[in-house]
Amino acid sequence: MSRPRSEEKRLALLNAAAETVAAHGLGAPTALMAKKAEVAEGTLFRYFPTKDELLNEVYRHLNGCAYEAISKDFPAGAPLEIRVRSVWNSYIDWGLANRAANEAMTQLAASSVLTSSTRAEVEAMFAGLVPGLSEADLFKGQSPYFADAVFMALAKITMDFASCERDRVEAYKASGFAMIWRLYSKD
Repeated sequence: MSRPRSEEKRLALLNAAAETVAAHGLGAPTALMAKKAEVAEGTLFRYFPTKDELLNEVYRHLNGCAYEAISKDFPAGAPLEIRVRSVWNSYIDWGLANRAANEAMTQLAASSVLTSSTRAEVEAMFAGLVPGLSEADLFKGQSPYFADAVFMALAKITMDFASCERDRVEAYKASGFAMIWRLYSKD
């Protein structure tokens, strides 16, 4: 009879997998992920039957963490520009505080490992905040995941510069937002 699974161990595996993907890429071995979580590799596979299932769950988990930070002080009734700015600033702040998680999420978002149901779950999670960037004229006819990847790439560059020049974080956030807002606007 197998031992019951614990939420604490599950979260340790998800966080260890995220850190490992951030440091070594999507090809990182599950043995390394298990070692980082301080469990046997077999234990990892008791929680997540395949590596792809683990990586999909990591993506859902990380997006849930980001969503929690973004939605905390979200100005729901505000005009679109203020809502988009709020999402942008909160996401940058979360990413700066959680560099490995953000790096893993960025790699996963641009990969083919994510299932359509995982992508749909994450999209639904954020749907109530702002219209998807994929709805902007610039992205018409493109995969909605392309627009998300553009957002995340611009956020990553913003975070990279902001983390090197901590006294300029707000300036980088403002410049990054100006670029994102141009993608939304019809001008």
